[in-house]
Amino acid sequence: MTEETKKKQSPSEKILSTRRDMLRKAGLGAGALVAASTLGAPRVVAQTGPIKWRLQTYSGAPLGAHVIKPQIEAFNKAANGEMEIELYYADQLVPTADLFRALQSGTLDAVQSDEATMASPVDIAVFGGYFPFATRYSLDVPAMFTYYGLNEIWAEAYAGVENVTWLSTGAWDPLHIFTVNKPIRSLADMNGLRVFGVPTAGKFLSKYGLVPVTIPWDNVEVAMQTGELDGVAWCGFTEAYEVGWADVCKYALSNSITGAWFGSYFANSASWQKVPPHLQELFKITIDQSHYYRDVWYWGGEAKLRVEGEKMELTALPDEEWAQVVKDSEGFWDEVASSSPRAGKVVDIFKKYAANMEKAGYPYR
Repeated sequence: MTEETKKKQSPSEKILSTRRDMLRKAGLGAGALVAASTLGAPRVVAQTGPIKWRLQTYSGAPLGAHVIKPQIEAFNKAANGEMEIELYYADQLVPTADLFRALQSGTLDAVQSDEATMASPVDIAVFGGYFPFATRYSLDVPAMFTYYGLNEIWAEAYAGVENVTWLSTGAWDPLHIFTVNKPIRSLADMNGLRVFGVPTAGKFLSKYGLVPVTIPWDNVEVAMQTGELDGVAWCGFTEAYEVGWADVCKYALSNSITGAWFGSYFANSASWQKVPPHLQELFKITIDQSHYYRDVWYWGGEAKLRVEGEKMELTALPDEEWAQVVKDSEGFWDEVASSSPRAGKVVDIFKKYAANMEKAGYPYR
């Protein structure tokens, strides 16, 4: 890149390119730590050849370049010829709504998605993705899974599902609403807006007249350009800029419905059992690496792009209306909690965690 090209970059392009360089130099996308511990080992390949897996993610290729590609590249390199994972993006092998069935049948060996988007048949599926106001920051997700009991609940839920093994859940970005031509400055402005989004948040926001629309991920930008969609309720600022939606949308609602998405990794149980223990451990290590990469990538862009990004005008709901939305979420929580004893346990954890954070005060809340 020449100095002249650099000078022509917009503020958002400079932010995105700087952060990509930082992540690359830090080794977060290359699997440096994982590979360093294994590449020096003798190459051991079974006579039948390496284990081959097919993994499909919920995300399209531009987003997948950050949320999973670095991890798969790191794993394949560190596996040293013993195993190779082929990565497929949204809808490439099966429609996103069929991910769970394809995983269970063995069409796919592994999946990265949230439960709600992939139609997982468990009573905690509603919490996968964006559950309104369950989180405020990305660290809330691993904290609740590690210290408040969500790990045990997720493991219990999937123990009762045939041929699917839940492996790990991590945090993605916050949820904002981005619109093409219609700014949201009041709850009334949401009425009738057709937006692409994740199921649970869409169900909650439909209370205010928002119309959730499900289409293939790769079709979203064109659908906004043609007027089929009025916007998206799918992601935060980092993602909107990275995948190009900020080039189409003129407005961004600064109120965040949720602070972080719950995304998980799953394996076909039969496929998982065929993987030797050391490669199972390697895969789980690279999953943790992916969680870390995403936390840095998303968090590094949210505030910076909101403040310095030039592509969207920020709007906000009036304080009294926003307070009403927060209040309404309490009823939504209670409704979901009553759906099953296990769902009730999850909501109780959300409430306890939020109460602890409020009591802890700055910098937690």
